Amino acid sequence: IETDMFSLSLGLEYCMVKLSSAKSGGAGRVPGVGWVNGHHQENGMENMTLFEVVKMGKSATQSVVDDWIEAYKHDRDVALLDLINFFIQCSGCKGAVSGEMFRHMQNSEIIRKMTEEFDEDSGDYPLTLSGPQWKKFRISFCDFIAVLVRQCQYSIIYDEYMMDTVISLLTGLSDSQVRAFRHTSTLAAMKLMTALVNVALNLSINMDNTQRQYEAERNKVIAKRANDRLELLLQKRKELQENQDEIENMMNAIFKGVFVHRYRDAIAEIRAICIEEIGVWMKLYSDAFLNDSYLKYVGWTMHDKQGEVRLKCLTALQGLYFNRELSARLELFTSRFKDRIVSMTLDKEYDVAVQAIKLLTLVLQSSDEVLTAEDCESVYHLVYSAHRPIAVSAGEFLFKKLFSHRGPEEEGLPRRGRQSLNGSLIKTTVFFFLESELHEHGAYLVDSLWECASELLKDWETMISLLLDEPMPGEEALTDRQETALVEIMLCAIRELFKTQLDDRTRITEMFAVALPLLLAKYCVDIDKVTNLLQIPKYFDLDIYTTGRLEKHLDALLRQIWEVVDKHTDTEVLEACSTTCHYLCNEEFTIFNRVDIARSQLLDELVDKFNRLLEDFLQEGEEPDEDDAYQVLSTLKKISAFHNAHDLSKWDLFTSNYRLLSTGLQNGDMPEQIVIHAMQCTHYIILWHLAKASDGSSLKGDVVTLRKQMRAFCLMCQRYLSSINTAVKEQAFTILCDLLLIFSHQIMSSGREQLEPLVYTPDSSLQAELLNFILDQVFIDQDDDNNSTDGHQDDEASKIEALHKRRNLLAAYCKLIIYNVVEINTGADIFKQYMRYYNDYGDIIKETMSKTRQIDKIQCAKTLILSLQKLFNEMLSDLGFNFDRSSSAFCGIKELARRFSLTFGLDQLKTREAIAMLHKDGIEFAFKEPSPQGEGSPPLNLAFLDILSEFSSKLIRQDKRTVHMYLERFMTFQMALQREDCWLPLISYRNSLQVGGDDDTMSVISGISSRGSTIRSKKSKPAAASKRKLPEGDSSDAVWMNREQNVQTPVMMHSPHLTSTVLRDPKKMRPEDSYTTAYTMPAEQHPHQPVPAQQQPHSHHQTAIDYKYKNLSFYQRRGSGLMEDDEEPIVEDVMMSSEDRLEDISEGMDFDTMDIDLPASKNRRERTELKPDYFDPSSIMDDSVRLFRIVDVVGYGLPCYQGLPH
Repeated sequence: IETDMFSLSLGLEYCMVKLSSAKSGGAGRVPGVGWVNGHHQENGMENMTLFEVVKMGKSATQSVVDDWIEAYKHDRDVALLDLINFFIQCSGCKGAVSGEMFRHMQNSEIIRKMTEEFDEDSGDYPLTLSGPQWKKFRISFCDFIAVLVRQCQYSIIYDEYMMDTVISLLTGLSDSQVRAFRHTSTLAAMKLMTALVNVALNLSINMDNTQRQYEAERNKVIAKRANDRLELLLQKRKELQENQDEIENMMNAIFKGVFVHRYRDAIAEIRAICIEEIGVWMKLYSDAFLNDSYLKYVGWTMHDKQGEVRLKCLTALQGLYFNRELSARLELFTSRFKDRIVSMTLDKEYDVAVQAIKLLTLVLQSSDEVLTAEDCESVYHLVYSAHRPIAVSAGEFLFKKLFSHRGPEEEGLPRRGRQSLNGSLIKTTVFFFLESELHEHGAYLVDSLWECASELLKDWETMISLLLDEPMPGEEALTDRQETALVEIMLCAIRELFKTQLDDRTRITEMFAVALPLLLAKYCVDIDKVTNLLQIPKYFDLDIYTTGRLEKHLDALLRQIWEVVDKHTDTEVLEACSTTCHYLCNEEFTIFNRVDIARSQLLDELVDKFNRLLEDFLQEGEEPDEDDAYQVLSTLKKISAFHNAHDLSKWDLFTSNYRLLSTGLQNGDMPEQIVIHAMQCTHYIILWHLAKASDGSSLKGDVVTLRKQMRAFCLMCQRYLSSINTAVKEQAFTILCDLLLIFSHQIMSSGREQLEPLVYTPDSSLQAELLNFILDQVFIDQDDDNNSTDGHQDDEASKIEALHKRRNLLAAYCKLIIYNVVEINTGADIFKQYMRYYNDYGDIIKETMSKTRQIDKIQCAKTLILSLQKLFNEMLSDLGFNFDRSSSAFCGIKELARRFSLTFGLDQLKTREAIAMLHKDGIEFAFKEPSPQGEGSPPLNLAFLDILSEFSSKLIRQDKRTVHMYLERFMTFQMALQREDCWLPLISYRNSLQVGGDDDTMSVISGISSRGSTIRSKKSKPAAASKRKLPEGDSSDAVWMNREQNVQTPVMMHSPHLTSTVLRDPKKMRPEDSYTTAYTMPAEQHPHQPVPAQQQPHSHHQTAIDYKYKNLSFYQRRGSGLMEDDEEPIVEDVMMSSEDRLEDISEGMDFDTMDIDLPASKNRRERTELKPDYFDPSSIMDDSVRLFRIVDVVGYGLPCYQGLPH
């Protein structure tokens, strides 16, 4: 600090001495032609100030500067005063420096005066304002300073007045505590420094030229030497040296007076400006600035906490390392800060990580020996990054490191083929792919390398040669694992090319139409290779088979596909064969007939074989052996795979499959895989029949047949739900859910009324079995799932796979609820699991609640309260009626009720009837069962009112009064007098229904508001009584709300507040609480007094305000306590690989406008072959964080602690 203060004092002393020595020489001049009293003049008329001219940007900067220079030559004080005011106004200050202030006041006094006149009501100033005009202003502002110095570089900047005044002013402003002054002056000073660097560079070049001319003249023979020319050159060199010294003094003053202090300013943008400009200085004038004295500032700032500053450091260094001459002078800096640059490749800011990788690529180009193998490996794995710019940058680094260096032995190699240079590079790519041990991410590697190595990856000829040709003598052949990797890379490259360049589709077809049958023949028994190879025909141009006379190769391809079908039983391979055959069998191309005939022959053979095997397999009196079962299963898997993409209706497979399933139910010893694939095949049969019925291509009797088959199959699947085999039950459940959804009432939408006979509604027994299946198979602990993990409970991957399966089962059932296939109230058993299984199924259950609320708000509310009642009854059965209300079970139900309450959102009018019905059902449940201890004791379920009170905040005022009267219908006079602990739920619930009272905190603030409302009520006159009417067609449950407000209620004593509530004196409230009294309550209506009709809209509006601030004191207490505990600031770790983003699980948002936040897919290319990851345990946060998120969503305006995520 002492060193920096000393540097600042030196800079100021230099400027002030120069200013005092020259200030007397400019008084009394006549104004110039272009400027009158500091204003720009056009056509004899005073127009705009210098700031306004630059802001408008209409005049060329060159002409504006020329006019100012002309004015400076006539009267430099007036021109300088205008320039000073220009910088003041560019800072957003409304004040102006007068001539009197300029002549008699020091700079520090002027700055203090301007600070007093600065309008800081709004934090905006020209450099921070948005919009195209202000963006242009920043550019014009910087251009003005650069042009001003350039135009004055030969005379004015050396007059020891103008530059000294400007530097002194900017140095003082840059030290101001006013951000606008500091920001603007720092930008101006840095741009001024950059302009002076250009001047110094020109002077250096001129000095070198003059020195060479002098040396050349002096080396001439005496007879030819011109002494007068030597004297002129010496004089010129002396003047240039003096000017150089003067410029260096100015740059030294700016650097020590501004940069040294502002490169570590509290404002990140100011720090970024300094680092950006020092990079320019080192690049422009490397002889003076490219040394460790200046490089250290860039190295230190690479540890800045703000990403934009770190980004400027990297871009500044890129400009230096790009130049090989400059990079050679960075050896010491590289050795000192190399580790930091390498670590920045994992920066949490993606842009910073990208630039760090690009910088390392430049370092690699400058010298191969700088980066160690460990440094390179830390960049290599980033080619698999989900953020594509990072992956592409890492791919370029990988290409430069592994593929760009050619040895002398590789110069004479052919361009294509196995022995070519590309052959060696392709092998290198395969080796890298295998060593990375991320085999399933081949698409990532290809995409990362595509921009820099596309020509290599498109060398199909070399790839095919490596796979088909025999190795040359002495050449090491590819292993089976390497060949599998090469096939995958080849497929990914074809797919990448197909997405970007469709013109090469013909080349792909011509090359692989010939090679693909050969590749399939060689690798026919290899599952992985065949599966990838069979995907290549999807990218063919099928017309080429005809135009290129390649029909024989098409026949060869079809033969190889049938060969693969015959030899394989793997589902993935069979589905690849089916998909490829479906693509080739396209009626738009001339090859259709050829492919269709071959397909029919294959399917005829498969169906005949299946029927023949089935007869032997189901023959009575004989027990089938394993070989027969295997033959039936393999044939059935092939038929199912083809039935998925091809219509096999003409073979009538329903009868044989139904017979197989029926026999399995009767005997109970059918192998599970046969049952599963028979179900799947029958499911495809039903769907193909439905497709034909939907487009009208089926006969009249086909709909009746389809109806019978569908209902029989659904009954069959229902019977299989009771199977002892878990896999069979899961298959039956999944198919049942799909069929119930497909054949629901929505099948008649879009003008398909002819399908009405096919509508199938599940009966109550089927609904109960489906629900029981979900409860038994989905809502289980992870360790209990022994069947799905096949004994590998310790294997994390198998556990996650089992969780995916259970999530799919739950989602299938929830879709039945959402589309109203099953009763909404069946969702109560699902909703009650919301808290217990939040990590696994929270997003699915939450979205289901959202959709059901959109269908029927009242029924959804009834389902929510029913789920709470079920949990309450389960708790009573476990703990007994004398349970402790502080037990974890009861607190868990209460917390679930709080979560449910938050899902209703902020619009109380939108959910008014639903909330009222919820309270009605809750009250009835609480008083439903009498006390097991006899008369005088609380009802058995009275504690449920404590849970129900969580929803009181969602009631509007009028409904609170109505609900309170409905509660009193169930109460006796003795109940109102009870004060024992067992009656506290009733007392608490009644207090939450008090009109104008806080539902949770029940503070004395409500009492203050009540007194205020009493005063207002004296001034208002009661209006005529009005009855509230409900819309026609409402359910009978809503009739209880239709009661007039003047119903006589029993005489009841007012319930006191809970004794545990802290009552604070309003005079001693904290400052943050005091503003709540500004929102006064509306006039309280007497229970017997009707609500005036004209006041109802106003009271609705007022209710929304009160609800918004209802829990403010609670959140403030939580917030202040947290801030007291976390006094130390939380420093962000800039070395994180990705920024931690907590999922927004705040249920305070309205479901009508809220979408569920599912975890992002791991694949940036949305590959269909990778399963989406719905398991995201990081989406859970603790209650303290959640409360602050809720405060932020609702908009209470509380300051959020910097350590917490927004």
